[in-house]
Amino acid sequence: MDQLKCIVVTPERTVSDGMAEFVALPLYDGEIGIAARHSPMIGRLGYGELRIESIDATIRYYVEGGFVEVLDNVVSVLTNRAVPADELDEAVARQQLIAARQRPATSPELMAIRERAVSQARAQLRVAERAR
Repeated sequence: MDQLKCIVVTPERTVSDGMAEFVALPLYDGEIGIAARHSPMIGRLGYGELRIESIDATIRYYVEGGFVEVLDNVVSVLTNRAVPADELDEAVARQQLIAARQRPATSPELMAIRERAVSQARAQLRVAERAR
């Protein structure tokens, strides 16, 4: 089976740089799967699980926004944050969700901030639950 190169970069470091058979990403409006010979594209990432499947294993990360570029069998992921799924604490994610839901939302700006925090906490919780 054909493979593609997958590079995951945050502002601090290169998180992953290796070969994969399939990559699944959370876009801001849904999920996308990328296999070898995928057509070129650029997409905006949302919050959720980045899954890199290779012959040997499947590696999962929680990613938080950013962009993905697919070109010539190379998937380049530029994200603000990429945390290995097995390092996420489900209890902490639940607490973050509770705290996010309790944030004040007395103006449109505060409502947007609260909704973003709720979305991030929900996505972290989903990724942590799947990693169990």
